[in-house]
Formats: sequence, structure tokens, C-alpha cells
Amino acid sequence: MGDNYLYHYYEAETGPFKNLSSLSYEEALSVQDTLKQDGGVFASQRSDDYLLVRRQLEELARELFISKGGKPTKAYPHYMTFGACNWLKEWYRDGKELRIPLEEFDPMTISFTYGDLFPTMRYKDGKPYRERIYLKHEIIELVKEIGRPQIWNPNGNKGPERYIEVQIWDDKVINKYL
Repeated sequence: MGDNYLYHYYEAETGPFKNLSSLSYEEALSVQDTLKQDGGVFASQRSDDYLLVRRQLEELARELFISKGGKPTKAYPHYMTFGACNWLKEWYRDGKELRIPLEEFDPMTISFTYGDLFPTMRYKDGKPYRERIYLKHEIIELVKEIGRPQIWNPNGNKGPERYIEVQIWDDKVINKYL
């Protein structure tokens, strides 16, 4: 099936797996404001309600994951992509990539969306993977069926899905890479 690695893209200066959701709302808002003033990174373009919407979508994703038998150990996920998506490095001034084999993760602590969580849960275009969370075996079947968006939609001109996002709901593997 190809690339069976999960990828995390991050700013070299701050290091991997820095997560706005781990902060209080006030702290996260302060970081977001700093990023907006900075202007030189992708996060500076986020809307004013980004943090509120993000927390709502993370809560929904967690509920959907649990309803499928998922066993999250935390309230919010870390984010990775299933397969490489090198253009994400462009979101950062000095973008770096961390690659971890999919097999290192307990399948019951990771969920997938076909596309970024935001458009997957919010776009209303009738595509069958909208508003859905997938388990590992399900996303592997979907990839066999329709491919990876980073392959068929590398420029984003065929819709908002440009990668498969992975939500990591446990710190066990992540902690090895901090």
C-alpha cells in the first residue's frame, strides 16, 4: 500500500508536538495572537474563532472515535499525516519532518480523517468520507479504494482534502520523540 509511516511537521525552533489544545483557552489565545502578529507562518491566517471551533471538532472526533471502540487516554489529540505531505513544511519558517512507523502505535489510540479534521467535519459536499472518523483498518481499506489525497490532489484544486490526518489520542509513542 505504500508509505506506512505517520509524519509530523513542525517549526524547528519550537520542536515537535507543540499543541494549542494542551493549553488553557486563554494561553492558547495568547499564542494564536502572537502567531497572527508574526504573520510569516500558516497559523497566522487562522480565523478569530479557530480555537473555539478546534476544541468543538476535537471533542466530536473523540466521541466518534470512542463510539467505534477507540480507547483515547487524553482529551485532545496530537496530529500527524498518514503518508508524507512535504508541502506542509511550507507552513513554517524552518519546517521539519518527523517520521514514525504506523506499527508503533496501538490502533485503538489513533483515529483518522480523510482530509484535515476541519474540512472533513465541516464541508457539506456529500462526499462519503465527510463527518467520519476511521479506525486503522478502515482507513487502509479506504486508501486501497480511492487512494491518498496527497497523491490525487497535491495542489488542492480538487477539494480541501490534501492529506489523511491522524489523531493521536495517547502520548506513549509521542513521548519517545520529544
